[in-house]
Amino acid sequence: MSRTELTVTLSGGSAADALTVVRTLEPVFGAPNELPSDEQATVHTATFGGDTPELPPRLPQSGVGHLSAPVTATVQGTPEAVEKASDTLARAFSADNQGSASGDQERERQLLLQP
Repeated sequence: MSRTELTVTLSGGSAADALTVVRTLEPVFGAPNELPSDEQATVHTATFGGDTPELPPRLPQSGVGHLSAPVTATVQGTPEAVEKASDTLARAFSADNQGSASGDQERERQLLLQP
C-alpha cells in the first residue's frame, strides 16, 4: 500500500455517468471524499487520498456500468496515481488520451471516455 492523492474532474454526461467513473476508480484508490450527485452540475470533482491498494491485475468488466454520453476525465496527482487511474479507466471504458502535462512531482492527463 502507498499513500497517494488523485483528483478527478469530470465533464460531459450526467451525474450518474460521473458516479460510474468514480465507482470504477474505487477498487484502486478507495472511497473518494465525496460522490457526484448534483444533476445540475456540469463538472464533477472527486478527490481520492490515503492508503491505496495495489492495482489489480485485471479489473472485472461486469458491474462497471456504462456511460450515457462521452465524458472528459482529467486526472491529476502523482505520476504513479495518474498512471494507475489512466490504466484503470482504459480497461473499463473506451478511452482516448487527449493530452498530458507533467510537473516536478505531479502529472495531469485528460482522457475522453466513450460510452
